[in-house]
Amino acid sequence: MWKVERDGHYFKIYDKKKNLVGYFAPEYGDIYPEEKTEEIIEQMHKRHEKIAGGYLMIPMIKFGIFDGRDMNLEYLVKQLDDVKMRLDYWVDFVSANGMKQYKITVSHTDSDMLSITLHVMFSSPVELEKDSMQSEISKILDPLQSLGLL
Repeated sequence: MWKVERDGHYFKIYDKKKNLVGYFAPEYGDIYPEEKTEEIIEQMHKRHEKIAGGYLMIPMIKFGIFDGRDMNLEYLVKQLDDVKMRLDYWVDFVSANGMKQYKITVSHTDSDMLSITLHVMFSSPVELEKDSMQSEISKILDPLQSLGLL
């Protein structure tokens, strides 16, 4: 269902309709010397070296109230109720999956949306290779999709 495509040092994640749904930035570890970071990361990808995890950035909540439209109270209450419900699902998901490290920010592409960046640790190291990344990332995205969070 998900497709990942490498784009420099990170992967773009697409759904089956080819919509961009997020990004995955591998944790490459400490790289020395720093001035050779680009070259070393490229070699890591070519050799399909294994990584322990990384950072998954995905949309979290779209408010539907900060886009400049006129609203009435009923609309505002409905939107805020929907946001509260989605927040509850997110709290349950993060808690159930033991995700203690995450960051929530205003989306860089939509000021009416929050994004969440999850620190992901794989159960075992995963190759820096498209199919391997796709398989591991799907294990996180599939449950989010089934909860209606993506």
